[in-house]
Amino acid sequence: MRAAYASAADPDHPLRALTVGEVAEPAPPDDWVVVELRAGSLNHHDLWSLRGVGLPPDRLPMILGCDAAGLDPDGNDVLVYPVVQDKGDPRGYSLLSEHFPGTLAERVAAPRENLVPKPAGLSFLDAACLPTAWLTAYHMLTTRGRIDEGSSVLVQGAGGGVATAAVALAVALGKRAYATSRDPAKREKIAALGATAVEPGARLPERVDVVIESVGAPTFEHSMKCCAPGARIVVCGATGGHLAAVDLRRLFAMRLDVLGATMGSRDELVALLDLCVARDIRPVIDSRYGFTAVADAFARLESGAVFGKVAVDYLH
Repeated sequence: MRAAYASAADPDHPLRALTVGEVAEPAPPDDWVVVELRAGSLNHHDLWSLRGVGLPPDRLPMILGCDAAGLDPDGNDVLVYPVVQDKGDPRGYSLLSEHFPGTLAERVAAPRENLVPKPAGLSFLDAACLPTAWLTAYHMLTTRGRIDEGSSVLVQGAGGGVATAAVALAVALGKRAYATSRDPAKREKIAALGATAVEPGARLPERVDVVIESVGAPTFEHSMKCCAPGARIVVCGATGGHLAAVDLRRLFAMRLDVLGATMGSRDELVALLDLCVARDIRPVIDSRYGFTAVADAFARLESGAVFGKVAVDYLH
């Protein structure tokens, strides 16, 4: 079957470590099933894997991809929840494409319990954008950020999958949303989603209740300064650097919570799907590629110019 996989690790030129070609069919263990895939999407996790981060040489080659939607063995439309219980990982879990083959293939093996029914109102392509970035954003806003207790949110570095999802979801939930970007074109797209777009470091018209932080060192001071008393700063990444200075006086004086977040639960994915259907929310898709052009999709993701998700149609 066709697949896109990491055949090596290249920290400086990750696309050189990408191979697209034929691989063996999945061999599912007990209680796992094979899903015939129809669509998927890329995440920065895939680029980190190609760089060798979290994917050591002894696990290569490894099929990439965390996101996918397709047909279960009974012909039902499903999404694949990518978090797998894994006693061999210190976290107690791993994502598909870390210890087990990922979703950038014609078929993938996954635990039967990880299959989530796809709502009829969502296309395979839209559904395949949700299980990683959009689920992470939903988890950050609701479970960790307790956005229902607040009225405003700041999203740092809007452009990528998690950040654009956080903006769209915050607006859909009726919150005043602010988002930063250095790129004027991206700020226009942020405004089109219903948020107030500002330059990095700009003063906001109010202090916010929740900050969605995935940039790290370059924006963390600004994130803290923008917080209302008792606000939550929810961190899911550090694309700009992981060693951020923290003003402890502001932290305790303003009673701020700094919270880590990774992915979300299967139940949260179901809740996210219900919300998307009920509010007619659709993922922000930057670009669509056929599987035959999956290498071009990776190049688009690596360019840094994306706004939203890079989606892959497996039937083309």
